[in-house]
Amino acid sequence: MIENLRKNTGKSLDEWVSVVKSKNFAKHGEMMKFLKEEHGLTHGFANLIAHSSKGTLIDSDEKGTDAVESQYKGKESLKPIYDHLLEKILKFGKDVEAAPKNAYVSLRRKKQFAMLIPATKTRFEIGLNLKGKPGKGKLEEVKAANSMCSHKIRIESVEEITNEILDYLREAYEAAG
Repeated sequence: MIENLRKNTGKSLDEWVSVVKSKNFAKHGEMMKFLKEEHGLTHGFANLIAHSSKGTLIDSDEKGTDAVESQYKGKESLKPIYDHLLEKILKFGKDVEAAPKNAYVSLRRKKQFAMLIPATKTRFEIGLNLKGKPGKGKLEEVKAANSMCSHKIRIESVEEITNEILDYLREAYEAAG
């Protein structure tokens, strides 16, 4: 997320911390409101900057980078799929937020629109929120009642990432804004 901050906002984390510190905010919520309303930042970026300004940020290697790297232990052949998809998805807009979890990376805008999941040693899954869209071809509907995504796409190599798949991702991104 720190790496994407400059790309998405034009300023580094240190530059944003200077902006916030110049305002002498006492509370985290004040910083968040200022960054979101005055600078149009997403909740995730605003939170990152606010925590950094207060010195309460968890080192990104503890949570972000290490979480992604640990997802691909024993599944190293799937990491190029993740890297390729993330590169393409981050170009959808400056408001794309990638949030690594233990087993997947959540992609959010105003709400989650996709998940990038190294499902098995040989299969990668893209979870999508495309409620109401019928499944077709690689786009499978997820029928589980407690599923975080309405659809999924299974792939096994970078070569399987087609324009059709990227179009589904963009559609989910646009619906989340």
